[in-house]
Amino acid sequence: MTDRDLDIFLVVQPGLEPVLCDEARSLGFADARALPGGVSIRGDWAAVWRANLMLRGATRVLVRLGGFRAMHLAQLDKRARKFDWGAVLRPDVPLRVEATCRKSRIYHAGAAAQRVERAIAEELGAPVDSQAALCLKVRIEDDLCTFSIDSTGASLHKRGHKVAVGKAPMRETLAALFLRQCGYDGRFPVLDPMCGSGTFTIEAAEIAAGLAPGRTRSFAFEHLASFDDRAWQAMRAAAPSAATALRFHGYDRDAGAITNSRANADRAGVSEITRFAVQPVSDLSPPEGPPGLVIVNPPYGGRIGNRKLLFALHGSLGKVLRDRFGGWRVGIVTNEGGLAKATGLPFLPPGPPVPHGGLKVRLYRTDPLA
Repeated sequence: MTDRDLDIFLVVQPGLEPVLCDEARSLGFADARALPGGVSIRGDWAAVWRANLMLRGATRVLVRLGGFRAMHLAQLDKRARKFDWGAVLRPDVPLRVEATCRKSRIYHAGAAAQRVERAIAEELGAPVDSQAALCLKVRIEDDLCTFSIDSTGASLHKRGHKVAVGKAPMRETLAALFLRQCGYDGRFPVLDPMCGSGTFTIEAAEIAAGLAPGRTRSFAFEHLASFDDRAWQAMRAAAPSAATALRFHGYDRDAGAITNSRANADRAGVSEITRFAVQPVSDLSPPEGPPGLVIVNPPYGGRIGNRKLLFALHGSLGKVLRDRFGGWRVGIVTNEGGLAKATGLPFLPPGPPVPHGGLKVRLYRTDPLA
């Protein structure tokens, strides 16, 4: 494998692999294929940087470095010492090693990680630190040992803008993929009637403004031997942006949530195209402009609130949307099909179950309402 032919794996929440694959293809990444747990692409180190900078739905970007067969720990140690770590790692940058073992004669993941750590420390000189930001992942399956470097660091949902959060916040990566599933492409308005910390509203505004999700944060790949700071700064500076006349709205009954949303939007650089206000669902009405998408992650009993009382809330939301939002699409994220049904909205078949906050949630979406 050469630097121009890296095997790159985009990690995503299970259930959303096809949605991320569609995003990767739309951004021109080569040979995008949906696989369990993520999407495989190919490219050079610049493609790794661009994936971290531009992809909205990926959780992290792993680069497969290679590997070998190892039947026992002594063999793992010997072959790890011959691996060309200097082509990827720097001797002055601390790293940590995480190992998993499955269906292999090497079955102790901790011992495997220690052998690889020692090999890197003694052959390359790189210090090992359990708290290091740079992580090498070792996977041993059917006696095949594969090394991958985590090029991302902190999860990609951490854009660096949402400092203020409330209860059970929606991750930005999930929000981006749910928006995409609803057909959102930045060309129509989005409204969240229970916006919490503003994730859906802010994410939609960023997409419309063409802002790269990783534009202001740092990444683990900046500490690899292959990193070229001048080329990276040029790539980041060249990331596209666009003007939009659309406005993106978020409402919540909680004044603290609205304060948080405004602060987050300001940090994200989209305060001029977002509007947040304290308002109950009963007062909801379409804003001026073309119809768009109402998307909401309402409370559901296993997470927030009394489940029995939530059926009335969903019923009220559904009635408001049916009565006032003709021409608008609707997306509702919930772990309870009964709550979605309580809205009375004409949902299409629900999306796959997706892990979120210790639960499995689904996206229920509609075509434009009559």
